[in-house]
Amino acid sequence: MCTLNRLEHCPEDVEQGADSRYHKIGHSPEEIESLFVNIFLKSYSQEPRQIILDLDVTDDLVHGNQEQVFFNTYYGGYCYAPLYIFCGKHLLAAKLRPSNVDPAAGALEELQRVIKQIRQQWNNVEIIVRGDSAYSRENIMVWCESQPRVDYVFGLAQNSRLIQMTTATQSKAKNEFEQKMSPIVSFLETLFIPDEELLQLASELINNSTWYKSLDYQTRESWSRSRRVVSKVEYGAKGINIRFVVTSLQANKVPPSQLYTQKYCQRGEMENRLKEQQLELFSDRTSTHTFAGNQLRLWFSSIAYVLMNALRQKCLAKTDLKNAQVGTIRTKLLKLGALITVSARRILIAISSSSPSKHIFAAAYRCLIMRTSTA
Repeated sequence: MCTLNRLEHCPEDVEQGADSRYHKIGHSPEEIESLFVNIFLKSYSQEPRQIILDLDVTDDLVHGNQEQVFFNTYYGGYCYAPLYIFCGKHLLAAKLRPSNVDPAAGALEELQRVIKQIRQQWNNVEIIVRGDSAYSRENIMVWCESQPRVDYVFGLAQNSRLIQMTTATQSKAKNEFEQKMSPIVSFLETLFIPDEELLQLASELINNSTWYKSLDYQTRESWSRSRRVVSKVEYGAKGINIRFVVTSLQANKVPPSQLYTQKYCQRGEMENRLKEQQLELFSDRTSTHTFAGNQLRLWFSSIAYVLMNALRQKCLAKTDLKNAQVGTIRTKLLKLGALITVSARRILIAISSSSPSKHIFAAAYRCLIMRTSTA
């Protein structure tokens, strides 16, 4: 703990080569950030055709007087608001931020850094940047539009103009739902006395009607040009629900329904990555006083996630834990009771013969040995 404490509170002038006893454990933030992207790139045997970069922010509640901590009304507490970039299950960036900043603050700079590093190795890969409505900002969209083979799909907050543009679609969705429900209601009326509960029962027997449509939309002030917006209009027993996304992907390449369901909605999977990082690898243990020290702690947790994900993808791919959460892997594979014998020549780990995970442990071990011998 003494060594970690010295690393977290390493003087700022260490990286400039100052004569200090802390010099041997100083760290380079730039090289740490670059490491995450390098590990991601090396995880592929060849350049993929397309990748999707997910942007999101989460809350990191704190309970002290740490630097740059503020009360955030959305999260309802004093916290940090770290920004993450994931590609599938790969973590590419983890940037600690104070919670009094715009949700998109620093997002463009992180995207530029990550994509620049990706392009140094992969020249032709198609990149889609994805995020919720917090990232549908002019500067981010303009930059993506200026880059070759970079597109975006962002959520877009609804407003009265967008709602008005979907009037015809709303009518179609409502009419379709009512047409589907009409024969169901007629049949139920032959069995039961007509009342409101009968209508509710009928509505539960059919699916909601969902319609998608591409719109050409431009804000009055904040956008410099018109852009493609896809609307999702869903009508059911509880009324109408309307959502919007803005994208640079052309309609002739990705139709509206496919864009929303396959390109945008899949971003919800990133929430599982955030839960793994925060709840199972304790990224919220940012309790040191300095902001720089807490950023380092976030990177420690991020490295732990990268290692666990590599174990899951490379060594557990043919086991029952191939799709397991990080917490499950820690519990079933790493937190095992064992007898450890250390000698001059080897370290022997003896696991109970009745352990239900012994075959998974053995498979992971064989895979590690194989990869080590071929490295």
